[in-house]
Amino acid sequence: MKIKNEDYFLQSYNFELPEKQIAQCPAVMRHGSKLMVLDQKTGETEIKSFIDIVDLLPDGALLVANNSKVIPARIFGKKPTGGRVEFLLLTPLPLIEPSESEGIKKAIAKGLLRASKSPKTGDTVVFECGMKITVLGKGKFGLSEVELEWKGDLKTIFETCGNIPLPPYIHRAADETDNERYQTLYACDEKAGSVAAPTAGLHFSEEINSRLKAKGIERVEVTLYVGYGTFSPVRAEDIRDHEMHAEYIELPEETAKAVIKAKKEGRPVIAVGTTSARTLEGAFQQTGKICEFKGETSIFIYPGFEFKVVDRMITNFHLPESSLVIMISALAGRENVLAAYKRAVDNQFRFFSYGDSMYIK
Repeated sequence: MKIKNEDYFLQSYNFELPEKQIAQCPAVMRHGSKLMVLDQKTGETEIKSFIDIVDLLPDGALLVANNSKVIPARIFGKKPTGGRVEFLLLTPLPLIEPSESEGIKKAIAKGLLRASKSPKTGDTVVFECGMKITVLGKGKFGLSEVELEWKGDLKTIFETCGNIPLPPYIHRAADETDNERYQTLYACDEKAGSVAAPTAGLHFSEEINSRLKAKGIERVEVTLYVGYGTFSPVRAEDIRDHEMHAEYIELPEETAKAVIKAKKEGRPVIAVGTTSARTLEGAFQQTGKICEFKGETSIFIYPGFEFKVVDRMITNFHLPESSLVIMISALAGRENVLAAYKRAVDNQFRFFSYGDSMYIK
């Protein structure tokens, strides 16, 4: 029997999201965003404010959050002919290992190239901030392999000349507001390399974090460098035929120990966002246990999947045809999720990156 992709398009509920509900700006983030509470066992829902999350989380709960930081990874350059080229760096900066000769650094990386006439293998693109790339070849998902060449600090180059790569459904240019607000409060500078924010974490304000700490709720961190594939729709007729994109993850030893302790004591492990859930379950899939891990995961979580680590989740409202809707359906049940989404639409919830949130308890 097929697990039909079309079952996750939300079409059976006439899911037509008004433009005003596609969150284009960060106005509500950390300031009274709505929260849908979904009971994964009964399917019952409640509408709250995100600030209520402190009271909703059980004593002893362990929050696991993704501390990766978004970089201004979109940068514009020119071909020798003068043609404009957009390059989106997808290899996380901490994973780029350069060689150096006479002050010039070189490294192999992956990214997306966009131009009126796409650069071919062997073509070069020059950027104003002193960086050059040479196209080495093209691979899956439209990715290009390139050789970067630069002087100085690569992170500084992107911070100076790059732009925050807002999701494709936000139809406006990134501005200074996005540089600040498209980051979680706990984003780590040493983990700069994501091209999209782990958006569930955007709701946590200093006030909420202080109240959680006062309640004794512990937060630990993992790292998943969010790639562009997170926005890719599932196109396969049977979702099990979908080829999932790979992302680099890190599960630190101290986080693994905290998760093991919580599990032994019967305290719920709550993933802050699908990226944290993917890290925890992806690391377990690779090792067969909860332990320190660094490496790539291509895990695809869909209904029938047995969660080994994650008990509950805090997440945003996702694109209808995405693997993320399918993931949360694996945790809470397809019918429960689609019914919750319908109620969210009916109650003018804001969707996607700068939107409102859901707590699956």
